[in-house]
Amino acid sequence: MAEYEKKVRDILRENGCHFVRHGKGDHDIWYSPLTNTNITVDSKIKSRFTANAILKQSGIGYRFP
Repeated sequence: MAEYEKKVRDILRENGCHFVRHGKGDHDIWYSPLTNTNITVDSKIKSRFTANAILKQSGIGYRFP
């Protein structure tokens, strides 16, 4: 199974999103200027569906195939 965590974080940074704080458990809170909201990013993203959902929440149009 592929690990999407690093790829998702790189895409978030490239689109102007930034780390805000650590959340509960192994989650981090990121801010997206595209949607003007905070989003939750898991530190162990193993599903492309989860990775795509995070990018969709942040307002980024990229999707993993």
